[in-house]
Amino acid sequence: MENITIQVDPEIAKVYREAEPEKQQKIQIFLNIMLQKAVSQKSLLDIMEEASQQAISNGITPEVLESILNDGN
Repeated sequence: MENITIQVDPEIAKVYREAEPEKQQKIQIFLNIMLQKAVSQKSLLDIMEEASQQAISNGITPEVLESILNDGN
């Protein structure tokens, strides 16, 4: 893996920095999958299906994803 820097809202950065290492890892996996798909030449439906399958294989169930997405609220 290689590190990159991206800009996010200050609140997102704060919540991420304060998250437990396990949660940070899950967020990194999710973002890595989404970025891989963003640069792909595949259709949106194919991208969504592959992202879903990869997320599930990495332990990110719909419940975990919802938890990650709702944690900042």
